[in-house]
Amino acid sequence: MTTLPGWNFDKFAEGIRAAGITGPPVSRLIPGAVHGTDTLVSNFASVNMLNLQRRDDVMDRLLDATRKYGLASGGSRTVQGVSPAHIEMETTIAAYLKKEAAISFGTGTLANIGFINAMSGTHSFMPGVAMVNRDVVFVFDRDAHWSLWKSVEGLKFGERIFSFKHNSVESLEEVLKGLAGKRVVVVLESVFSIDGTVAPMHELVDVCERYGAVSYVDDANGFLLYGPPHRKFAEEYAGMQRADFIMVSMKKAVGLEGGLIAGPKDAILGFELLSGTGSFTAGMSAPAAAGTDYITKLLAYDEPEIVDGYLAKVADFRKMLLDAELPVTDTETCFSSLVIGDERRCVELFHAYLDEGIRVPPYLYPAARRGQAVLRIIINAAHTDEQLSNFIEVSTKLRDKGLL
Repeated sequence: MTTLPGWNFDKFAEGIRAAGITGPPVSRLIPGAVHGTDTLVSNFASVNMLNLQRRDDVMDRLLDATRKYGLASGGSRTVQGVSPAHIEMETTIAAYLKKEAAISFGTGTLANIGFINAMSGTHSFMPGVAMVNRDVVFVFDRDAHWSLWKSVEGLKFGERIFSFKHNSVESLEEVLKGLAGKRVVVVLESVFSIDGTVAPMHELVDVCERYGAVSYVDDANGFLLYGPPHRKFAEEYAGMQRADFIMVSMKKAVGLEGGLIAGPKDAILGFELLSGTGSFTAGMSAPAAAGTDYITKLLAYDEPEIVDGYLAKVADFRKMLLDAELPVTDTETCFSSLVIGDERRCVELFHAYLDEGIRVPPYLYPAARRGQAVLRIIINAAHTDEQLSNFIEVSTKLRDKGLL
């Protein structure tokens, strides 16, 4: 086996192999309720949670756009441009989020990195076309997503990076008091997928406005699932729409790849050059943009009962978890996690579930806090009652054996 002298890859690989990690799982199926190649397992890791790609109308939209535009983006949006499908999608989502404009990216991570790059650096393109943001400081929720923390790793904590206690309005205000007179960007999340909590958006945005801070909300996990008045967290989502910028990911409810930032028209135009990830990387494919536009309209306006039915199914499953007295997080969102704690034991439980024909992913540091590893559960709209009941039975068995 080839090694790289002076590097630690051989020992690191040995360690992760010992933990049972040998590579990514492979599946011959559209992501959904089952997963695998020759042997299929129940999949509780699917982010295509509404299973919409198996609808004929959705697949027809994706295939029609593929025939019309092809699969390759051809380059960055700055150089190659975008398709009419991108413009329609960005217009649709900006209107849904009650913002003036929107810009799309290849992924939510690229959107987050692009936003931080635009708001933190000094950019000079030609005389009269420059943006100087080297004095801007950022305030993060401590549990913000890895992609957000990754975006600011070049900035010094305590000088340009600050944090506040998870979802704590009081803690945010205390931090902002100490930054009086500075240009501040507060970075928030709507729904946290590890513990399922929802941020108190009205109160957080109130504090941002009181101290003149720009607010940016990562809504990767709740987009199209929450917001309407008849659903849970409608008040929190009304607060989120007050934020200056909202980032959404297409991965969860839409089930496709891509990310988007919506906000003030001039700022969004500026991000075409300032983000970097819009200028130097390829964007969403046109079929993904066309499919996202179609699914957004479907879930937001034409068939909102799709989401209503899914959330009712999530609530029923959560009740099953609680009735079985399993160590589930305090959450009423579509993300439930079994609290494990120790990272190695979490990986061992992942394999124990897999031996029973169930894939439920382990989330370790840096996805979760150190020593607070979880098994994150996302049910799929296509999961059968039998699959859900089997999950409870297997979990109970593992708990009774002292493994869970």
